[in-house]
Amino acid sequence: MSDKFYLPIFPLNGAILFPKTNLPLNIFERRYLKMVDYALSKNKKFGMIQSKDNGNLYEIGCIGKIISYEETADGRYLINIVGEQYFKVLNEKKSQNLFRTVEAKEFVPDIIKKKIQIKDQTKISLIQKYVNYAESSKQEVDSSLLEKIDSLTLIKFIAMAVRFGTAEKQMLLETYQTDLLASKLITLFDYYSSNNKSKSLN
Repeated sequence: MSDKFYLPIFPLNGAILFPKTNLPLNIFERRYLKMVDYALSKNKKFGMIQSKDNGNLYEIGCIGKIISYEETADGRYLINIVGEQYFKVLNEKKSQNLFRTVEAKEFVPDIIKKKIQIKDQTKISLIQKYVNYAESSKQEVDSSLLEKIDSLTLIKFIAMAVRFGTAEKQMLLETYQTDLLASKLITLFDYYSSNNKSKSLN
């Protein structure tokens, strides 16, 4: 789709989606249950995006397509979406729907078209720093499983999994060059690690 189109959106701060990645979601709010119903009745697509402190949306998000779903006995949807493409918000559409809808346009960053090579040392460093970060956040991570994931997939997985702030997650989403994304993740892990050490000394 190269033209403008309308897209229902799921503004979920702290959650980002990259093209060609999967994201499981537990949908329980009424407005987003309605959004899923709407998406399933159309093309199964909606936009994953974050919002700022004032409620305004960030400009860049990623289109997700529902590839599986399950309705639970208590009225929730358990869905799995796959990222299709980045989109840019042109404006928000006024609607009587409970969920928000935007006029959007897909785009493919030029850098994505280039072949990116990730150094083995970068992958090793990223895994170690992620494991350390996860442990400090009382999360369990199996490093042996991470080592089996190819580098490009691993970098996006970690960017999606980490519990950074909204602005930081948005910065990661908008870092289209994968090797640079890895570098920013390592920098953020170092920042959080140094902050934790400073707090423990005080």
